[in-house]
Amino acid sequence: MLLRVPGALNSPQVQEVRRLIDDAEWADGNATSGHQSALAKRNRQLPEGSPAAVRAGNLILDRLAANPLFVSASLPFKVYPPLFNRYEGGEEFGLHVDNSVRARAGSDFRIRSDLSATLFLNDPSEYEGGELVVEDTYGQHRVRFDAGDLVLYPASSLHRVTPVTRGIRIASFFWIQSMIRSAEDRRMLFDLDHAVQVLTADRGGRDDQVIALTGLYHNLLRKWGEL
Repeated sequence: MLLRVPGALNSPQVQEVRRLIDDAEWADGNATSGHQSALAKRNRQLPEGSPAAVRAGNLILDRLAANPLFVSASLPFKVYPPLFNRYEGGEEFGLHVDNSVRARAGSDFRIRSDLSATLFLNDPSEYEGGELVVEDTYGQHRVRFDAGDLVLYPASSLHRVTPVTRGIRIASFFWIQSMIRSAEDRRMLFDLDHAVQVLTADRGGRDDQVIALTGLYHNLLRKWGEL
């Protein structure tokens, strides 16, 4: 499932993240690449663990924890601290698949990458190219969202970033280990949660059917969840 989370950050929050990262020292993006990715990747990246990256990443994580759509779609157990990249002057990231396990250097923190996320930090009018292209059984999905919008997609999918031929593309990217390992089960829970929310708005939270479906949702989450 590929999902747009509109307004994951509002305009002032995007500006605050940009204020933190724009003047920081950027490095070669291959610092966090696996062997396959390093052959395909040309961009710049904030060093992992830099003060600017940590502060901006914490702001993003705080906002996402309070975003019902993000939580419902990903059911996060662990989230890799957000990283930040920029593309310009023809830089691109060729076709690749993300590592199945992401580990932070010098720590015991590691996650299974069930979902990948890209949070756009400037508007598409500011650059040309730079599309995130995600491939699945339904074909190619080409993504260039507004600043503050986030896209969630399976970390197992083949994807790439097309060359940026004008301006600069700036984004945050990270990975999520979901409480629900199966993408199919996660999608069913997402659909069920959406149906419960629609019924709640129509009938109220004390309706018998709403209560029954809410109970079913939590019992399935209890049955399938990994903590």
